[in-house]
Amino acid sequence: MTVDLGFVHRWVPGEAGSELPTLLLLHGTGGNESDLLSLGPMLLPGANVLSPRGNVSENGAPRYFRRLAEGVFDIEDLIARTHELADFVGAAARQYGFDAANVIAVGYSNGANIASSMMLLRPGAFAGGILLRPMVPLEPEAAVDLTGTPVYLGAGRMDPIVPVDNVSRLAELLEGYGASVTLTWQPAGHNLTREDVVSAKAWLSNVIGSE
Repeated sequence: MTVDLGFVHRWVPGEAGSELPTLLLLHGTGGNESDLLSLGPMLLPGANVLSPRGNVSENGAPRYFRRLAEGVFDIEDLIARTHELADFVGAAARQYGFDAANVIAVGYSNGANIASSMMLLRPGAFAGGILLRPMVPLEPEAAVDLTGTPVYLGAGRMDPIVPVDNVSRLAELLEGYGASVTLTWQPAGHNLTREDVVSAKAWLSNVIGSE
């Protein structure tokens, strides 16, 4: 990566001539632009991968937006950072030559939360999303149109950070705006498991195959 687009990031081009969607990899708190790089080819071999590092630092731990406490978000900052990230994706699409309308977000924890915030504040930003260990980021003031947008939610039944009812509320919120939501529960905590990857890959394969 040699281009400054407002985020430290990694760009890994996929197979030449491929029409696969570009995967936008969004790490969790304390992660960086390299954390999820191995996840991209596991989920969709041959796809472009774009992986930015969060611009916010929480005691040295990168994040995509500020929080006031665990599970309590700074909504004003979240909104601003959401638009900042969306603008970065558009700039990266122009720089690297991928289709900005054919991007699937793959977010974990904090990354999943800003991805769902982008869906709610910038509808049409993603062709779909894989949100792993997500929670409701915010509720938009006005209705948005997510008709037909495929979204996979990967939650843990024993997650000490994300309450079960919060994940269910996110599914209801997205479905209420027209998204096609698949909510999958794993017998796990907040950390990702092999089963998360296998399940998300199968879901993505079905989504790509149905287009």
